[in-house]
Amino acid sequence: MLDRASEILERFEEIEGLLAQPEIASDYAHMQKLLKEHGSLKAWASVAAELRQVNKEIAEAKTIIQAEEDKELAAMAKEELGELEERKTKLEDELRIALVPRDPNDDKNVIVEIRAGTGGDEAGLFAADLFRMYARYAQRMGWKAEMIDNNESGIGSIKEVVFLIKGDGAFSKLKHESGVHRVQRVPATETSGRIHTSAATVAVLPEAEEVDVDISAEDLEIDVFHAGGHGGQNVQKVATAIRITHKPTGIVAICQDERSQLKNKEKAMAVLRARVLARKIEEQQQEISQERRSQIGTGDRSERVRTYNFPQNRVTDHRVDMTSHSLPAVLEGDIDAFVEALMAEERRTRLQEAGL
Repeated sequence: MLDRASEILERFEEIEGLLAQPEIASDYAHMQKLLKEHGSLKAWASVAAELRQVNKEIAEAKTIIQAEEDKELAAMAKEELGELEERKTKLEDELRIALVPRDPNDDKNVIVEIRAGTGGDEAGLFAADLFRMYARYAQRMGWKAEMIDNNESGIGSIKEVVFLIKGDGAFSKLKHESGVHRVQRVPATETSGRIHTSAATVAVLPEAEEVDVDISAEDLEIDVFHAGGHGGQNVQKVATAIRITHKPTGIVAICQDERSQLKNKEKAMAVLRARVLARKIEEQQQEISQERRSQIGTGDRSERVRTYNFPQNRVTDHRVDMTSHSLPAVLEGDIDAFVEALMAEERRTRLQEAGL
């Protein structure tokens, strides 16, 4: 563990040296990459430095105890040794987490896609609830949410919504939200008071940068059309909505939220890159739709990661067997407990897989 601590400190000091070089400052892409690594190592470098110091103090305490020249001093050293050993164990546990390979996408912004699944209009209303929940959570976190595409049905329900969330560590916190979310409640349209079960799917994709995926302009088919709401409402006189098709994969991205054609194109390209990156990850892992479809399933009610039960005021995450009896607060974006539990489970699994 001490060897690994030294490696972390050496790399941290090396990066600090590189950041001080003028030629690095003139290379924006390289500079940003180093700053990101520096930021990710900063906390662990502090832990590593403290661990190295604690080990040094442990060695000194043992030397005093073994010498036994001054019994009072030796007794004090024994007492201090116990505290130092306890501190060492805690620091090693912290550093052990640092040894687990991080998801390279953890620091990225995210593109969230929510689609109504089984359940008709009620599923669409639930999809709208989920969109509000994530928008409120982003607000709580101080993140910025930007609409990309929104397909409404006209009664406050959503068939599909795609939006971008920008913020530090957004993907690391939201990636576990992917999957089928199930709701159990009496729909507003239900006259007999029967409880219905509906579902909506959530896909969380890391926003891909140009360096992550190589997309040639020749591989793109770009269509411009008039944006408008359901039933032909709010149709703009100037065509600004953008549809981009990636011809090699058939992946399509649409953005019609902005009044500017250029901004719609930029947002559509962000979605397209994220979807192409997801496909790339799937192919690398040799599993069909590993990043998206394996997580969101078919949208059937029987496939679920979390259930929102209104009659029981209960939200249950089935992956970590965690339940909250504050459903209204959860739908207002108070999902921190679920996010932290899922992140802790990911760390536990990674530690286990790494044999640490």
